[in-house]
Amino acid sequence: MNNKQWMELATLIKAEYQKEVVGLHEPTFNHKEVEYVTDCVKSGWVSSVGSYVNRFEEELARFVGVKRAVAVVNGTAALHISLKLVGVVEEDEVLIPSLTFVATANAVTYIRAIPHFVDVNRDSLGIDPMKLERYLDSIGEFRQGELYNKNTNRRIKAMVPMHTFGHPCMMDELVSVCEKFNLELVEDAAESLGSYYKEKHTGSFGRVSAVSFNGNKIITTGGGGAILTDDETLADYAKHLTTTAKVPHQWMYLHDEIGFNYRMPNLNAALGCAQLEKLPSFIESKRKLTETYSLWLEEIEGVRLFKEIPMARSNYWLQTMLIEDENHKEEILEFLNGQGVMCRPVWSPLHTLKIYQSCPRSDLSETEYLNAVIISMPSTPLSEVSTVES
Repeated sequence: MNNKQWMELATLIKAEYQKEVVGLHEPTFNHKEVEYVTDCVKSGWVSSVGSYVNRFEEELARFVGVKRAVAVVNGTAALHISLKLVGVVEEDEVLIPSLTFVATANAVTYIRAIPHFVDVNRDSLGIDPMKLERYLDSIGEFRQGELYNKNTNRRIKAMVPMHTFGHPCMMDELVSVCEKFNLELVEDAAESLGSYYKEKHTGSFGRVSAVSFNGNKIITTGGGGAILTDDETLADYAKHLTTTAKVPHQWMYLHDEIGFNYRMPNLNAALGCAQLEKLPSFIESKRKLTETYSLWLEEIEGVRLFKEIPMARSNYWLQTMLIEDENHKEEILEFLNGQGVMCRPVWSPLHTLKIYQSCPRSDLSETEYLNAVIISMPSTPLSEVSTVES
């Protein structure tokens, strides 16, 4: 490891952000967020009923290119309900990447279903469709038109591709795998708002999809998420389920099934409306940052910036470098963080966590390789500067 080169990189990053300590990904606010949130507070409608919730859902659906968006409290809740909507039930297996945030697997377990970990590829960082197809050919069998795992005797009901760091998966091929094996496709688009695969927005391929607006995402509602779908019936049911399954009535409290208190508050939606207006400029800024990082990393031997696949357009939510010598990863992380430049490894692969070690899995060699060589770097958009006084 050449400390001089890494020191130069840290100096460049701090100069670019004009900060002595640079976070990994911070929210960007200005007067527009203050205006909308203040208006919401003055109206008194700060909970799950209010005009900003409806406006945020409509504008989000329009941006993504789907018929409906249902705003909820976070991305995990969105994925939980999405899985329930497509018919995942207890003891079903759900195919998910091991290289993902733990919420993907947690949402599966909320239904008492079983995460089934599959491998990713180096080109997209998402589920490898060819490898998955071969794997399902070997371990799967059809029973009355549905796919079963011959090894566990459980139904394999759905696949959840996750668009890692905002980079779209190979969606055409994954859709084909789902069609071949009669699987429900539920996209985990938590990180990919503003990303496209062949000019079609991520989150619009699956029957239902989930996005996140956590504080570290490309736009934020503080805490929040949304369910996306073209199915009006499913959208209505999603709204019903996430509003404690309350039957509309002028004054009585009637509930027709077990529901969930998952609706997004109007206060959060007001913040989201302001953020959504800035999303195009955020994406433009992130793509410019990609060009900048690419030039800087060319000067460092044994490192390269991860780039989108040719048929995709990524929002570059998190800028990511790949190192050739995994033995230097911890040293690089320690050095850059010590210089005030926050960098992070990828999430611990889920199959390595004690809570999920007993789950079924395919060969995960690419997942383990990428875990060893990925480092994420500061990625806050630079197009706008926060002007809100702290």
